[in-house]
Amino acid sequence: MRLAVPGRTRERVDSALALAACLAVGMGPGVAVNTRAQQVSAADLHILPVRGNVYMLVGAGANITLSVGGEGTLLVDAGPAASADAVVAAVQQLARQITSSPMPIKPCAGLGCVGVSYPSYLGTIASPAPPRPIQFIVNTNGDADHVGGNARIAQAGTTIGGGPGLGAFVGIVKESATIYAHENVLARMAAAKMPTAALPTESFARDLKQYFNGEGIQFIHQPSAHSDGDTLVHFRGSDVISTGDILSTVSYPVFDVARGGSINGIVDGLNHLLDLVIAEYQTEGGTLLIPGHGRLCDAADLATYRDTVTIIRDRVQTMIKNGMTLDQVKLARPTKDYDPRYDTPSWTKDMFVEAMYRSLSAKR
Repeated sequence: MRLAVPGRTRERVDSALALAACLAVGMGPGVAVNTRAQQVSAADLHILPVRGNVYMLVGAGANITLSVGGEGTLLVDAGPAASADAVVAAVQQLARQITSSPMPIKPCAGLGCVGVSYPSYLGTIASPAPPRPIQFIVNTNGDADHVGGNARIAQAGTTIGGGPGLGAFVGIVKESATIYAHENVLARMAAAKMPTAALPTESFARDLKQYFNGEGIQFIHQPSAHSDGDTLVHFRGSDVISTGDILSTVSYPVFDVARGGSINGIVDGLNHLLDLVIAEYQTEGGTLLIPGHGRLCDAADLATYRDTVTIIRDRVQTMIKNGMTLDQVKLARPTKDYDPRYDTPSWTKDMFVEAMYRSLSAKR
């Protein structure tokens, strides 16, 4: 694993090098998912410090968002099963590096300190605090590249405290991490007979709030977008949002009509994200977004993607109103302006148009 974290403070991180490392593992156009079946090693993973306690882990399939700090680690998504061991190793290494600075040495004060090497002695015996465990996993949807690693990563964790807002004051509750997801994700995973250890242990119907590593974190349900169980995760202190598969920089938005997804829900989700972000200068900087797949984004990237999806949606909607069949819509190529960037083998322009046609034609 290539870890872009310095010895004492993250402010000295060369973020440009970290971002280049992220781009090197397939975040460019045309690569939406790491589809390798073999086990992923820690050397395949790259971590980008984003802001505050928040990091972006790339190379394990879907992007994984990490909050790493004094209370432990929270992961947004777990990647596929093939990446789970490597993810655990990477997260534990990051936690060790963050907590590896020795205890601050307090100078000896007073008349009895003349000639005493007490500060040096303190520096010799002081040991860093042990890294806190993986405590929470939040699934933004139920896709295999987001939940496949649930069981292994949860097994490597320990839940301390009794749940949101209770912190570490209740003692160790269980020897595994707590997995959060929307109730629709839990229902679909259970119906698919996934192993019990991989199932969410806590579900919610609408939104949920957690205070962790010194900041408020909101789990926000976005209905009928990629699926009917999507969750946005907003780290309010760091001002970073993990978007799940509602936002991508490497493909057209993927949504599954059979699982409650819709193109209008995708557009609503992108507009909701635009309501949440605050740009630093004009439409750039400020709130940062970690997409389900692709590179780190800001408000300008989000607005561009929203406009792209909305334009294509409106074109297909007009064609449907004019009585065109699916084959006729495909031949009209409503996505042709954007295909060089977003048409990928895993989610082609025709697959995207067909999903839109089904979604917009569905009886309400």
